[in-house]
Amino acid sequence: MNRTTRIVGPGALLVVAFAALLAALAYGGGAQAPIAIDPGALVRYGLPISTTLVDLSEAGVIGALVLCSFAFAAHKSEFGRALDIAAACAGVWTVASAVTGFFTMQNTDPEPISFGSQFGAVLSNFVTNDAAGRAWLTTTLIAAGLTVVCFAVRNQTLIALFTIVAILSLIPVALQGHAGDTASHDSATTSIYLHVVFASIWLGGLVTVLLCRRQLESGRISVVIERYSTIALICFVVVAISGYVNAEIRIGTLTNLLTPYGILVLVKVFAIGALGLFGVSQRRFFLSRMLRPGKERKYFWWLISAELAFMGLAEGVAAALSRTQDPKIEIPASQTSNPSAADLLTGAPLPPAPSFANYFTLWNIDILWLLLCSFGLFFYLAAVWRLHRRGDKWPIHRTILWIAGILVLFYITCGGVNVYEKYLFSAHMAAHMVLTMAVPVLLVPAAPITLALRAINKREDGSRGAREWIMLAVHSKPFEFFANPIVVALLFAGSLWAFYYTPIFSWATTDHVGHEWMIVHFLIVGYLFVSMLIGVDPAPHRPAYPMRLLILLGTMAFHAFFGLTLITSSGLLSASWYGAMGWGPSIPAISDQQTAGGIAWSIGELPTLALAIIVAFMWSRHDARESKRYDRKADRDGDAELTAYNEMLAKRAARQPTR
Repeated sequence: MNRTTRIVGPGALLVVAFAALLAALAYGGGAQAPIAIDPGALVRYGLPISTTLVDLSEAGVIGALVLCSFAFAAHKSEFGRALDIAAACAGVWTVASAVTGFFTMQNTDPEPISFGSQFGAVLSNFVTNDAAGRAWLTTTLIAAGLTVVCFAVRNQTLIALFTIVAILSLIPVALQGHAGDTASHDSATTSIYLHVVFASIWLGGLVTVLLCRRQLESGRISVVIERYSTIALICFVVVAISGYVNAEIRIGTLTNLLTPYGILVLVKVFAIGALGLFGVSQRRFFLSRMLRPGKERKYFWWLISAELAFMGLAEGVAAALSRTQDPKIEIPASQTSNPSAADLLTGAPLPPAPSFANYFTLWNIDILWLLLCSFGLFFYLAAVWRLHRRGDKWPIHRTILWIAGILVLFYITCGGVNVYEKYLFSAHMAAHMVLTMAVPVLLVPAAPITLALRAINKREDGSRGAREWIMLAVHSKPFEFFANPIVVALLFAGSLWAFYYTPIFSWATTDHVGHEWMIVHFLIVGYLFVSMLIGVDPAPHRPAYPMRLLILLGTMAFHAFFGLTLITSSGLLSASWYGAMGWGPSIPAISDQQTAGGIAWSIGELPTLALAIIVAFMWSRHDARESKRYDRKADRDGDAELTAYNEMLAKRAARQPTR
């Protein structure tokens, strides 16, 4: 690939992105002077331009770090080149985030720039007390830290950890903007976050591959592009689905597609659709020809340049959309006539009164868990199919258990329980118990780690794929610590009390990020606990069967005591929230909390009984296998162990003095 192609690709990205941004701002009116207070043309145009720079630079950082973690080999020059790209992009990200934060402040509360105390007080108040100011300050500090890390660190494990930090750093900004203005706040926030993260991986990864072309050895470029192509396919699916959810929330009806906002959405859909076609052409036509001599490789790099141009179109339009008025204007609950306390706290209308039918017919889809459950099903079944194609067997009951566990997880996170868990403590407790007990009891015996290690091909070039990261995690010191039976038992029982009797409970109830953290925490802790008892995947610690039963009974006693405490308590947990929720006298808050206590006490009994039976069954099978193994050994050596033991007893008796 010549120097021209390396310059044209990123150049096309930048030129098209900013051209699309300015055109979309002009068409959608995103930079028009407001009727109230005009912050000035510099702020009106500077804010979307700096936001576009933030999006492009953060994509460069995250895309390069993801490829360092999953595609590049740490001992090759491509790895260092990618980290240099990430460091340069992180520096731009730092400056652009600081400028965007400043423009955001000026757009919200225009203040003449000066070195006086008044301007300093306004700036200080913005970055400490305003949510948007804190978000941009946090983003700027994280980007600055990543700049140093990408220059100084070359350890692949640490790079993977900082990749996670970079991805999580997008949360504060995702919580701001349009996502907070609708009744569908949670869905809007999640869809925006997923859209930005996977678009960043997709765009940044492609730019990194293009800029690292000279460092990739002959014959290796096709391997790296194939790995990137797999990542890009996942990104395309997530970007398309999250983009649809976000657009549906903003637009609402088909007639709104004819508004300026709707037309810009259609332009973005066109760009993403074109990018999907580029991806198909890469996988179907060009990857198989990369090693062949001829013009295919030349055409391939020009295809990537065109792909970057369409990515620039999507990025520019997306930045303009964030400044364009939504056609679907919702009236906040606080402005409706006679809003209830639940309306005011949640910003959404109260759902229908709970009933058995409503729990199974109403849905509140969480796009994050919709995607996780879908990918979990797809990759598990794909792995089973790969084993089947090469002639290996995989127990059918494990596949059935995995499907059942994923479906239960999907219902808890997206079904009727998720509809009511904000309003009823009993629904929240049902979700907690199912996530920690029922779902892991189904997922753990499915042995997903064992399946992954058998189905995923081993890397031979020194890079780390999914199999290598799983192996590293299973044999790591942190996993060894958290998989220790005592630590698992303390986490399982102690986190129950620490969660509900600390401010963590209020955070997980009232904040969407806290709610997602709660699901992940309960699921992981429950999975570790059940895996310690009946797991078949490799683990550093697995106690003897009597100890397993003892730990099971001990931890369940904590659950029962906690449930009894809720049943007999006369005070509400998180009274400022659950005390204001519900359906009035028909479902008193204290009665609902007592129902939650009964759920905590009773719903864990069936999984506990199932676990106890499974442990006892595994214990008996283990003893039977040990007995058979001992009998076979005795048959082979003529019962030498028993003979030696009898001889030892005879010698000891001979040494005893005769009385």
